[in-house]
Amino acid sequence: MMERRSTIHGSRVVSIFGAAGPALDEVGLSAWIAQAAPGEALVYHRGFLAVDATGAVSNLTPERQRTLRGVAAAALRAAEQRLVHLVQARLGPDHFAYIAVARPKPGPAGAALSMRLLEAA
Repeated sequence: MMERRSTIHGSRVVSIFGAAGPALDEVGLSAWIAQAAPGEALVYHRGFLAVDATGAVSNLTPERQRTLRGVAAAALRAAEQRLVHLVQARLGPDHFAYIAVARPKPGPAGAALSMRLLEAA
């Protein structure tokens, strides 16, 4: 039997945007990616992303839905550029933590990387 082990440690997961707090936006995600050390992780959404981002069934306001769709798209672009790994952790029935795990930077970090992420949009 194969055992799955996570290399993400709770002390290295950052959750700076709570359910009742301000929504993480694309700029905030890009800024975190630009400064994150390899292996650091950010919970960019808790819930059920496909449901929460869909107008007819979501409990979020239309503005939060748009922001969430933007963050999800930015996270996917960052993964495609090999800047982060995207993973999920099941918290309960139909409730997940969506996590971006920073990868080693392909070049110099900082503002240039943030601009590259925003320009990819």
